Amino acid sequence: MKNRLRILRAEHSWSQADLAERLEVSRQSVNAIETGKFDPSLPLAFKLARLFNSPIESIFTDEE
Repeated sequence: MKNRLRILRAEHSWSQADLAERLEVSRQSVNAIETGKFDPSLPLAFKLARLFNSPIESIFTDEE
C-alpha cells in the first residue's frame, strides 16, 4: 500500500517524532508506515485522516 504520509507531514513541518506524538505511537511506527513496511490499523488510519483533515483514500492507495 502506498501513502502520502511523508508529504502531508512535511506540509505541516512535523518531524516523524512530532507526528508520532500526535498519533500516540512510536516514531518507528511512523517510519514503518511511511516506508511501506507496515500498514496501519483501521483506527490509526482514521486517526491520520482526522489529523490531516483528509479522506483515508487521499492518504492511502492500494497501488503496489
